[in-house]
Amino acid sequence: MTNPTLVIGTDDPTIMSANDAALELATLAAEIIYHDELYHGQDAPEISDMDYDLLVARNSSLEGAFPYLVRTDSASKRVGTVIPAQSMFGKVRHARAMLSLSNGFSDEDIKDFVTRVQKFLSLDGTIPTQFIAEPKIDGLSISLRYIDGKLLEAATRGDGSEGEDVTANVMQISSLPKQLGAQSPPIFEVRGEMYMDRHNFLALNDAQASAGKKVFANTRNAAAGSLRQKDASITGQRNLQFFAYSMGEISAPIADTHWAFLAKLQEYGFSVNPLSQRCDNVDDLLATYYKIGRQRAALPYDIDGVVYKIDRHDYQQRLGQVARAPRWAIAHKFPAEQVETEIITIDIQVGRTGALTPVARLAPVSVGGVTVSNATLHNEDEITRKDIKIGDRVVIQRAGDVIPQVVRVLVGARNGAEQRFNFPDHCPVCNAAATRHEGEAVHRCSGGLNCSAQLNEGLKHFVSRDAFDIGGLGTRHIQQFIALGWVRNPADIFRLNDKAAEMAALDGYGALSVKKLLAAISTSREIKLERFIYALGIRQVGQATARLLALHYGSIEALLTAVNPDADLNAAHHALVEIDQIGVAMADDVTAFFGNANTYHLITDLVNELTILRPEYPKKNSLLYGKMIVFTGTLVQMSRAEAKARAESLGARVSGTVSVKTDFLVVGADAGAKAQKAADLGIRVLDENGYFTLIGS
Repeated sequence: MTNPTLVIGTDDPTIMSANDAALELATLAAEIIYHDELYHGQDAPEISDMDYDLLVARNSSLEGAFPYLVRTDSASKRVGTVIPAQSMFGKVRHARAMLSLSNGFSDEDIKDFVTRVQKFLSLDGTIPTQFIAEPKIDGLSISLRYIDGKLLEAATRGDGSEGEDVTANVMQISSLPKQLGAQSPPIFEVRGEMYMDRHNFLALNDAQASAGKKVFANTRNAAAGSLRQKDASITGQRNLQFFAYSMGEISAPIADTHWAFLAKLQEYGFSVNPLSQRCDNVDDLLATYYKIGRQRAALPYDIDGVVYKIDRHDYQQRLGQVARAPRWAIAHKFPAEQVETEIITIDIQVGRTGALTPVARLAPVSVGGVTVSNATLHNEDEITRKDIKIGDRVVIQRAGDVIPQVVRVLVGARNGAEQRFNFPDHCPVCNAAATRHEGEAVHRCSGGLNCSAQLNEGLKHFVSRDAFDIGGLGTRHIQQFIALGWVRNPADIFRLNDKAAEMAALDGYGALSVKKLLAAISTSREIKLERFIYALGIRQVGQATARLLALHYGSIEALLTAVNPDADLNAAHHALVEIDQIGVAMADDVTAFFGNANTYHLITDLVNELTILRPEYPKKNSLLYGKMIVFTGTLVQMSRAEAKARAESLGARVSGTVSVKTDFLVVGADAGAKAQKAADLGIRVLDENGYFTLIGS
């Protein structure tokens, strides 16, 4: 999936041309689909909830002005995301759709909502329109289905029509009632939010970090990741909790109002949020919103707003729904939480590619119930633009991320003792020169793998799934082996057999775990050339470029002969630029990498430990040879990665973007905006079956 640039238009829709509006709607559709997949499908959002809401709001405003331009792949037509074909869970078809909610961001939005409801129901204001206000829990929507009082099925929301079957995992959660008893209807489906409280979230992240595993960005990701475990027993260990708040399919009514329904849920043994409140008018709704907002930081769980629902069920049925959301409910979202604190000092972190990133060390402050003491400052230009100094009072904002951002400096709070930060011209870790190339915002350490910080980050990339794929060798192990002096360069990983006895004596290790780790290392000694090049972590060289280099040079010997410290690097650079899809900047990075004498020595040492396989060349008689192909949507017969590899083996070039250079677009489910763009450009579009017929498989 190609990461689109976050675009939120500013033009007034009422003065835009239809053509401009259509183009922006196409861009918004692609962006929102991308972020929906990250959020709902992978539990790995790249933007804050506020930024996402702004995209959806912009989409709605454009559709309101140009209703005839509403797209079939619009966010207004969808809920969540389609379950990926490679999901480890089965699919469940919801008996009643699990809808999303419309959002309100201001008091005026909520007043408009109440007015619309009363107008739709033809209420003149003399008849009370009661609402229920409930905190909007930042977790994962789940549907629980009970038959004759027994929990038989649990599913995620998915795309609203179809979700993932997580029954086995949900059964491990002790706080959920598994048996409701004879008082419940024969078919009873209750919906709510699975969440993780902050205490358990922090404890989980501490455990993950100690084990060298991925830490979670926020409680929502932690809850979703904990529920979607292949080993259901892990879910049971993660202390997940559940607030029930709505009904799905029910064979017999149990209440006339939502308030009475919540009371029934408590009788059945479900947890209902105690801050839920009955409100008689819009003033009550807003008063409840601000009251809950003031309690937000002290709550043991994360919330991102307050949901308002019409209380009477008959009113809910009359109001119905529009597209992806009910007319009888709205979410009043909180703005990103901001607090004041002080910058104590500014440190520099060194990343895998040598990038020097300034980090503000803050006086600890609670933001949304989480104590934070760091904020990224991105680069030298960001510090200059915001005029940030050591000792400044600043406003920070946490919008769903572990590390917050500095929003602005409180210049009026300065007392003259603040100090300007001088960006270093040498690496703080290895003291090698740190340079900033023209046109770039980042300073980079020139120490390469001789810099322990780059070594540490580089080795994490080196052993990752798409590189050497050494299972069992996590961040904690790498840091420990570096600290012990056992690993000073990548080749040392393949000499760890000599440390087997000492390794088994370390805390957290045993004879069996050491045996498994060494076996995984041994297996990875044989590797394809393109994976080897990718594993080296050369700046700007991703998987696609690594394959281009592998196909061009054919062997590691040819590559190291062409580009090395003793070679004519100008000639090598020129030859690289001649390779299709490799530009000058990329050639600069490749020649700088292999042309560094210290780095070159480390690479040749590594090569001596390995068997590096030559690439498989594409078949020149293939119909795809030399063609540009784009895949979009969810494929059923094979994963996207497998389809890409298959196409490349047939000589195709795979891109993530449709352009005039595209020869074929292969569309799966939920194809999105790319299909329309291909049609507009006259590009041949194939469904999955047509594609496999074309390639003869």
